[in-house]
Amino acid sequence: MNDTFAIAGFATTPLELVSMLLSVATVLLDIRRNHWAWLLAIVSSAAYAVVFFGARLYGDAGLQGVFIAASMWGWHQWLRGAHGKPLVVTRMDRAGWIGSVAGWLLGFALLRAFLATYTNTDVPGMDAFLTAGSLVATAQAARKKVENWLTWIVVDVLYVGLYVVKDLHVTAVLYAGFVVMAAFGLRAWLRAERAGVQ
Repeated sequence: MNDTFAIAGFATTPLELVSMLLSVATVLLDIRRNHWAWLLAIVSSAAYAVVFFGARLYGDAGLQGVFIAASMWGWHQWLRGAHGKPLVVTRMDRAGWIGSVAGWLLGFALLRAFLATYTNTDVPGMDAFLTAGSLVATAQAARKKVENWLTWIVVDVLYVGLYVVKDLHVTAVLYAGFVVMAAFGLRAWLRAERAGVQ
């Protein structure tokens, strides 16, 4: 059912391919600030949880469960997060930056200790660092902060390398595409922030 096959010279599985397509659709809707992106994020996260668990990327697999919960919260935030009204795109203030960096470092330390102690992952540091960064970026996106795209660019560039090492080549190509899409997202959200729109 989920046997490996090749596309353009890259080994993949049907589940990885479906997960990739759903993820692309999610990001494209995110760039347009369309709240349906959160529904696709829930479905793609569930699919990717299975893919990552099979690759022994337990931090990433567990992260998908958190993404599902965060996507439900983000969907609500985008529709009713500003005193019952949809959020508008804004930038982070100094407290937001400090909280983001502190949250990333704390998440990294806790996740690395957990993964190194309780799982058989062979990349506990990188898995933990990128998992923590992804959580920070998701929280920033849920609050419609422009900086979520900067965080995603950093995370996605590093994920490309990790997925190549883990032989998830289709997903590595996907994340290389995410870097490009995040650059477009940053530009689009900067325009929306200047215009004061949702």
